[in-house]
Amino acid sequence: MTMRLSALFLALSLGVAGTALAQEQTPPDWNGQTLGSPHRGGTLRLTADGPGGTLDPQVNYGTQYMQVFVNMYDPLLTFREARGPSGLDVVPDLAEAMPTISPDGLTWTLHLRSGLKFSDGSPVRVEDVVASFRRIYRVGSPTAASFYGGIVGAKECLDAPDHCTLPGVEGHPDGTIIFHLTHQDGEFLYKLAFPHAVILPAGISSHDLGNVTAPGTGPYLITHYDPEHGMLLERNPYFHVWNPQAQTDGFVDRIEYSFGLSDEAQITAVEQGQYDWMLDAKPSDRLGELGAKYTSQVHIEPLLGLYYLAMNVHEKPFTDQRVRQAVSLAVNRHAMTILFGGSAISEPLCQMVPHGIPGADLGLSCPQNLEEARRLVREAGAEGQTVTLVVPNRAIELGMGTYLRNVLQQIGLKAQLRPITAGLADSYEQNTANHVQIALAYWFADYPSASTFLDDLFGCDNYHPNSAISPNFTGFCDQHVQSLFEQAKAQTDPAKAAPIWQEAGHEIMRQMPGAPMIQMKTIDFVSKRLGNYCSTLLSHMLFSHVWVK
Repeated sequence: MTMRLSALFLALSLGVAGTALAQEQTPPDWNGQTLGSPHRGGTLRLTADGPGGTLDPQVNYGTQYMQVFVNMYDPLLTFREARGPSGLDVVPDLAEAMPTISPDGLTWTLHLRSGLKFSDGSPVRVEDVVASFRRIYRVGSPTAASFYGGIVGAKECLDAPDHCTLPGVEGHPDGTIIFHLTHQDGEFLYKLAFPHAVILPAGISSHDLGNVTAPGTGPYLITHYDPEHGMLLERNPYFHVWNPQAQTDGFVDRIEYSFGLSDEAQITAVEQGQYDWMLDAKPSDRLGELGAKYTSQVHIEPLLGLYYLAMNVHEKPFTDQRVRQAVSLAVNRHAMTILFGGSAISEPLCQMVPHGIPGADLGLSCPQNLEEARRLVREAGAEGQTVTLVVPNRAIELGMGTYLRNVLQQIGLKAQLRPITAGLADSYEQNTANHVQIALAYWFADYPSASTFLDDLFGCDNYHPNSAISPNFTGFCDQHVQSLFEQAKAQTDPAKAAPIWQEAGHEIMRQMPGAPMIQMKTIDFVSKRLGNYCSTLLSHMLFSHVWVK
């Protein structure tokens, strides 16, 4: 089966699966209460190559466990559990209503719902809210500076985390919570809804929880965890639905998440009904099989995500901008889409922000030019230098990585491939102690803004040397570009922010710390017994919305 035929089969499956999805996208119990539903009960079985890192919801920055955490924890605000653009709307979660904002944009007031409890039975208090935001700095959350650095007192907390008091977050006995900002932040609404802003009990350790789980407010809690084998989630007995747009009650009683199977083995296991869903990318050599034999079980969903080549500006030869530009020029992005599985599930990308993020499109093209790439490498004096390309050890990335290694060799670099276990690839690449020169990486939107790609991946505040959580692992930090980031984020009018983000995007593409490759879609392959499939642009498949027969 050729790649082009695989894409055709998947395009056909999109039409069929999309029809079924349109019929099932609204649960019959859309008030959030699944009690009494004939679909309530049973065990949802998930599988992945390996674990996804720490269980600390304010530290983990990986899609795998964030997809779990949305079922366990809640911020004051959250993104609506809905398909399509509606899933980018912010709605009240633990807060009773949307915030009241002062005319100068510096004071945000919310009110905590009454009667909320954590999964250990303790009440949720304003003290827990204040402590949770203070903990973001004390625990060293990777977004402490970039997302929450504008809260009054944040600078002092970042400089001396152990002595953080954070006067910019006030909690009052009547349930009122007030945030004081040092400057206007047009994205603060999104940041309050981001998973690192979840509310935890005030007494939780201010150190990374590692393999220990914290009490939460969502419909499920982890009752067993073994990072080598998997985890078990069961119902939170203290959960009740307060806003069905934010959290539903969940259909299944248990969620079993098993680790250890390769992507190829995961496909087979879902085909045989041993599991209901698989996390990892679907190997391109299996796409035709899925599209031909399992059409009704394949769901193709839009995704605000991309693959890119991250080039460490502190490691030779990528200290030279000409070499970074050469790498981007050398890649045939149409070939990358074929290696990913075809045009039905991916498209070439010539900017570091995926299409679909408002106001961020640059209108660039990026034709392959090997001759110019070779010239730039020679001009930089980099010809013959050794380069190690790091890729996740999964079939899809190994295929793309092999092609990219050959491209690097074609332009005069002595290239080799280093596969890393998929679950460990992010932390390995991001740790400067490993001296990663270049890596095939992927990134998904935190919220619907160009900042979650440009600032997250190339902002000075997101470069954390000698840390395993450093989203900007290229080490790129340019003061002019950073000033553009700050100007854009301060805009409360998206129309005014758009040209600033575009200017920043053009500058990133000129200096090329990261070379965009492709924008992909989500391919979810589920078992025959899984029903009521629902996926959002930010959280992907919602575990609490599906049922099992």
